[in-house]
Amino acid sequence: MRQVPNTASLQIKWATDDWENLAAFALRRRVFCDEQQLFEADDRDDLDENAIPLVAVTLSDGVPNEVVGTVRINEDRTERGTWWGSRLAVEQRYRSVGGVGIGKGLIRLAVSSAHARGCTRFLANVQKQNLLLFRRLHWHSINEFEWHGVAHHRMEADLAFYPPCADPNVGFFSSFKGAA
Repeated sequence: MRQVPNTASLQIKWATDDWENLAAFALRRRVFCDEQQLFEADDRDDLDENAIPLVAVTLSDGVPNEVVGTVRINEDRTERGTWWGSRLAVEQRYRSVGGVGIGKGLIRLAVSSAHARGCTRFLANVQKQNLLLFRRLHWHSINEFEWHGVAHHRMEADLAFYPPCADPNVGFFSSFKGAA
């Protein structure tokens, strides 16, 4: 298993290269199939055909290195202006690294980039264990339900907290200190 570097840079952006998409699917499989066992062999579904994948990529001397986080977004097929975020996954060894907030960054870009594309409502089905994180990021719970045997909340983002992001292909950069 690779170690978290002592100091690293990170880019959170839309997946624009094939390797980023493949790495995002592999990360989702590790988190949702192997670790959480929500799905047996693969978590892909029909939403993946039109969803926009976002990735958090580590950078070494400015060169993309490894996908360590992902989420996908898509506009609702029946309700124009309503967007959904789903399949938020962060590489296990990066979940608590130096306050970098990979999940927070992916959520921020997901909502902000949808907002720039006409989103009037942004929703997600969030595992109950992540409820507090989303509340801190200005989301509110609409209802609670069980999915694949796990408690979830349908949540809605406060779009006023997420200004539109004009260039999600670039996204944004951050630096962090890893485990020493």
